[in-house]
Amino acid sequence: MAQQDPDIVLTSTLTCPHCGHAEAATMPTDACQWFFECPGCGVVLRPLEGDCCVFCSYGTFPCPPIQAGDACCG
Repeated sequence: MAQQDPDIVLTSTLTCPHCGHAEAATMPTDACQWFFECPGCGVVLRPLEGDCCVFCSYGTFPCPPIQAGDACCG
């Protein structure tokens, strides 16, 4: 198993652009998360054009592969 880079942040706060609800979530390190259902309003968030996952579009930190300078799963 590869050791995780200590500079990679694994928790990001997703903010819904529809209702403003913000929630901290742990980012997967082995897959992209393309959908996230907002607990505040129920809207299913999808990545914006050009982004690989919901964390890159709506999070306080991009996904771990992007933070590491790699390509994402998308």
